[in-house]
Amino acid sequence: MASDSELSAVSLPAAGIVIAVISSFINGSTFVLQKKGIQRSRDKAGSYVTDAVWWSGTLAMIVGQIGNFLAYNVAPAVIVTPLGALGVLFGAVLASWILEEHLNILGKLGCVLCCCGSVVLVIHAPKAEAVTSRLELEERLSDPVFVVYALLVVLMLIMLIVWIAPAHGTSNIMVYVAICSLLGSFTVPSSKGLGLAAQDVFNEGPSSSRATALFLGLLGTLAVSILIQFYFINKALESFSSNMFEAVYYVTFTSTVILSSALLFKEWTALTLNDSLAMLCGLTTVCVGVVLLRISQEASLTWKQQGLREKTD
Repeated sequence: MASDSELSAVSLPAAGIVIAVISSFINGSTFVLQKKGIQRSRDKAGSYVTDAVWWSGTLAMIVGQIGNFLAYNVAPAVIVTPLGALGVLFGAVLASWILEEHLNILGKLGCVLCCCGSVVLVIHAPKAEAVTSRLELEERLSDPVFVVYALLVVLMLIMLIVWIAPAHGTSNIMVYVAICSLLGSFTVPSSKGLGLAAQDVFNEGPSSSRATALFLGLLGTLAVSILIQFYFINKALESFSSNMFEAVYYVTFTSTVILSSALLFKEWTALTLNDSLAMLCGLTTVCVGVVLLRISQEASLTWKQQGLREKTD
């Protein structure tokens, strides 16, 4: 019946949102736990690879990525990715407890904005999928616009990894952030594409060689991208604050993922004008909140300090 199909169409994005929220909280703990493991290993003058806390953060990252994979296959990427702001919020709270990186007024305001923006994104999320089969995915992957975009991303990654990162990686946080964020252009579409290709590969009937080749290609792209991200995330945590990295990384990662998803899956076509404007406002609110979280790490503004200044004046 039509009502049953409508219910299933609504329930799938809803399930994806729930999975995305849970994964965001899990992912929010990964950077904090890995940073704590790195600090503990430095105190012991050893390698963080042998630290149990670092491994707990690594396992949390694996579980979180599995959750993201499931979420991307039942909900649009333009809604799953921005919900990662909840992970930034949870990571900031956890860092104040484990790493003693306390939040001031700006940080708390940033957390509130992240939550409000995420709610707006959920309310106005696309209700339909633009790509629902392997054949459609193959057609989108061969789109000249997406091919040119992918080649540009690969060229930028080569420049960053081979030349820029060795010289400026430890002094400029944007180098490692750019590498990990650009890789998001491949990890998220690959995760979403794997779910579509798997339907033909693992069905009861015989699968075509094209379906198998596409599945293996997407799986290899996803594995390589995640491994490179994992390496440079830990390089960043060795040199920079976990809150600082996670906040800046979230904004740039979300931007690249939404851009690549818009080019490949064209999920924005399922939105009305009002919903599009509302989602842009929600995303802007989330990004402003994350930036405030980032600024709060170097600012020393509190209400108590402001009151003391007024008294002295």
